[in-house]
Amino acid sequence: MPLISPKQNISPVFYPGDKWRVNPVMGDALHTLPENWPNFDSLVTEDDEPVDNIFSEKQQRLLTESLYSSREKLGQDKPFLTLANVGVFYALNKPAIVPDVLVSLDVKMPHDVWRKSNRCYFVSKYGKPPEVAIEIVSNLKGKETGTKFKDYATAKVRYYVIFDPENQLKKGVLRVYELHNKDYVEKTDNWLSEINLGLALWEGYFEDKHDIWLRWCDSESQLVLTGAENSEKQRIAKEKAQKQAEQECLAKEQAQKQAEQECMAKEQAQQQAKQERLAKEQAQQHVERLASQLRAMGIDPDKLSE
Repeated sequence: MPLISPKQNISPVFYPGDKWRVNPVMGDALHTLPENWPNFDSLVTEDDEPVDNIFSEKQQRLLTESLYSSREKLGQDKPFLTLANVGVFYALNKPAIVPDVLVSLDVKMPHDVWRKSNRCYFVSKYGKPPEVAIEIVSNLKGKETGTKFKDYATAKVRYYVIFDPENQLKKGVLRVYELHNKDYVEKTDNWLSEINLGLALWEGYFEDKHDIWLRWCDSESQLVLTGAENSEKQRIAKEKAQKQAEQECLAKEQAQKQAEQECMAKEQAQQQAKQERLAKEQAQQHVERLASQLRAMGIDPDKLSE
């Protein structure tokens, strides 16, 4: 993957009653002052239509849940929002665009999400567009390469991602675009330097469903894990550590047992040496007694061997 590029300088700007907002250091007409905000009460922020299919619903949650479960990948203290099927209002007098998944850095979740002005992603209130918008192709009516392509560019979303699981558009399963000036240019890789994450296709199980999924990954191509995957990883690590501790304990017991056996063998060797020394002393004493008895009888024991 390419080297990570420096981030855009972001500084927080707080307004009374809206402390979740931030404002990037950039002069953009989209980022209007509160007095220029739209009449939120007149806007349609949701239409209560259901998710189009099971796969898309699971895919959206896989992308959003994993970021919150492994938030250290975006920076432990870095605020961010990742949302699914939430409207992005990017200009006055224009309807919202609704990405399947969006990611926006350096912004915070509003405290009162039920408030009309907080129900969607209003660029005018957050002070910046999302960095990433992801569209999941489920049919040929989504206009992912048509009006949406133009709308996301107008909204100045840095990265536009089209995930086409069944390649219905016949242009590849995964395409990643980056905004250059006012147009999107398709990237030759899937690394999103602005958020310090990449995208990868991964085959495996998510919530009992085996498929090819779109996943976040880091600069070392390691997947950004879901909460369940993190728990499983911790469980395996705990079991491994426990097994290692048991092996070390067993090895310590075996070493202690071997040391005890060596100590016992040493004591036995010392006892045997002591017994041999004692036997030798006793034999010497016996020889001396015999020699003394011979001398008492007038016999020189030293001459007996001649």
